[in-house]
Amino acid sequence: MKDIAVIAFSQSDSVADAGANNEVELIMPVVSDALGQVGFKSAQDVDFTCSGSCDYLQGAAFAFVSGVDALGAVPPIKESHVEMDAAWALYESWLKIQMGQAESALIYGFGKSSPGELPHVLTLQMDPYYVAPLWADTIGMAALQARTMLDAGAITEEDMANVVSRSRRNALSNPHAQLSGDYDVETLLAEDTYLSPLRRHDCCPSSDGASAMVICTVERAREMGVKYAVIRGIDHRIETHHLGARDLTVSSSTRTAGERAGVFEAPVEVAELYAPFSHQELILSRSLDLDGDVDINPSGGVLAGNMMMASGLSRIGEVAQRIMAGDYQRGLAHATSGACLQHNLVTVLEGV
Repeated sequence: MKDIAVIAFSQSDSVADAGANNEVELIMPVVSDALGQVGFKSAQDVDFTCSGSCDYLQGAAFAFVSGVDALGAVPPIKESHVEMDAAWALYESWLKIQMGQAESALIYGFGKSSPGELPHVLTLQMDPYYVAPLWADTIGMAALQARTMLDAGAITEEDMANVVSRSRRNALSNPHAQLSGDYDVETLLAEDTYLSPLRRHDCCPSSDGASAMVICTVERAREMGVKYAVIRGIDHRIETHHLGARDLTVSSSTRTAGERAGVFEAPVEVAELYAPFSHQELILSRSLDLDGDVDINPSGGVLAGNMMMASGLSRIGEVAQRIMAGDYQRGLAHATSGACLQHNLVTVLEGV
């Protein structure tokens, strides 16, 4: 297996409403910044480009094609797309380099959720025969999961509030965060429930934004003389979309992906987890054996801002940036897709 390095990462601010800015205008600044960090002028300077987005957010088939305008139409490039979070676009790019078809790649993800109701839009990801016609939105599904955990004694509401308190506090140092603040657990628990047992702070906000990353072989990174973090392992696993056919209190797919990615081969110091709901961070932490010595979501995570189709890539970028800065030597990043942590990707990154 080839050693592949993350050499640049950029993300926009997570905002509740980007206003008149369209998807191209969200993409261009982060792509330009990521390329510029390593001296690249355009997408022509990399061998492969892959994006991640969701056409449902724009309400039109092949809407992602308009995003390519941010790269320039001429001359043509080798380009691909995943109808998923850009973390999976990274996975495709990683495979492309492993197969010898490229030495470098540009990855970007984008989403403008503000024009619609994201919890209902994502219902279209559900089983089209039995669940989607019921319009069971993502918050309702998450509430069902949280109630299952509480009734089983796996977590408490105080545990959930602790997750939110830490997230908002960590986000104070994140200039891209949409939500931040210093909230104690008692204050959070005093809030009314939104959709029992979830309170509003237990749910991630819907955000508009984009992120971009540049990767290449380690040999290429050394030739360029840039700082980098090495992708030591990456894997993704999926579980059945029939919620009644799996245990919602655990995430076996995250556990398996972590094993295959090499998470348990050595201690990790930092973890960025894509947990759209507070109780899901607890599930993920236990699935990956993250103890109190691990710095979990130092950015605040997606509870501080959820750029749909870009935040999974941002989890990887957040860890990579901290490793390149010398703050940590080994970390993991997680991305998820689907209701109740159905599909999960785990990446292990290390310094040099």
